[in-house]
Amino acid sequence: SSSTVKELKLVSRLSAKTDTALLQDGYQLYHHAVIVSSTGKWAIIQQGMNTETGLARRYHWSKPLPPIPTLEPHRAIASNRKENFVIDMTSKMSREARDTILDLVRDDPRRLLHQIHQAYMAMKGIAPLTMFQTSRLTNSVEALKRYARYYRPQSRPPRHIEQVLRKVYELSPKSIEELVLVEGVGPATLRSLALVAEIVYGVPVSHNDPTNAPLDPFRYAYIAGGKDGIPYPFRRDYAEKVIEFLENVLAEARLDEKSKKRALERVRRLANMLPR
Repeated sequence: SSSTVKELKLVSRLSAKTDTALLQDGYQLYHHAVIVSSTGKWAIIQQGMNTETGLARRYHWSKPLPPIPTLEPHRAIASNRKENFVIDMTSKMSREARDTILDLVRDDPRRLLHQIHQAYMAMKGIAPLTMFQTSRLTNSVEALKRYARYYRPQSRPPRHIEQVLRKVYELSPKSIEELVLVEGVGPATLRSLALVAEIVYGVPVSHNDPTNAPLDPFRYAYIAGGKDGIPYPFRRDYAEKVIEFLENVLAEARLDEKSKKRALERVRRLANMLPR
C-alpha cells in the first residue's frame, strides 16, 4: 500500500541517518538493505566498515520501532569488538543531551555558532573552560582531555555549518528525528552540537559502545553441517538447496549480464566442489 511505501521510505532514511550521525562509532555505512514481507513487516540491515582496522559491524532494525524511533532503536548491533571512542546519541543516557540539542538549534543560530567556536577553541586549549559560566562540567584539564578523545576527528567547526544551522532554525524541528532528516545535517553537525551540550552546558552524552551481539563469521559456515560432524554431519542435500537458492537470487538480480554471468559461474564452481 502507499502508506507502507511511505513508512519504508521514512524509516530507511531515518535508520541511515541515525547510524551515521546520532551513533558515531568509527564505522562508515556502505551497505543498506530493506527486507519487507507481504504483510508489511520489515527489517533493515546496515553494514559499516572501520577503515582503520578493516573490521565491519552490522546494525539491525525491525518493526515495530520504539515510541521514540531513534532512542535505542536497534534490535542488535553485531560486532567483533567494542570501540573505546564513541558518541552515542541513541542511548537513553543521552536523553538530556538530545533535549538540549533541540533547544540549541531552535535558538538564535548566531549565538549557537559562537558557542560552537568557543567549544572548539577550548578543545584546542585556546580558551579556558572557565569562560562557560553556566557549565556544570568540572573545569579541569583532565575533563577536557577526556572529551578530546571523542571529538578529536573534528578539530574545528565543520564548513558551511552556519548555513546548516540557519536552515534548521527556520525549520524549527520538534524532534531529534526531524533534525537528523534535515538536508545537510550530518555527523559533523551532530558532533558539534553534542560537543556544545557536553562542554558548554555540562550535559552528559553517552560514550559507551552499544554493540550487543558478537559477530561470529563461522556461524554461517555450518549451515550444511561439517565434514568433522560439527555441529552435525555434512548434508549434501542442504548444500544443494542453498546453492539453488543463490542461483535463483542471482538470476532475478538487477545486475548487468557480465556481472551476473561471473557470479553464477562462481556459485556453480561451489556446486562442483561439494563432497560426494
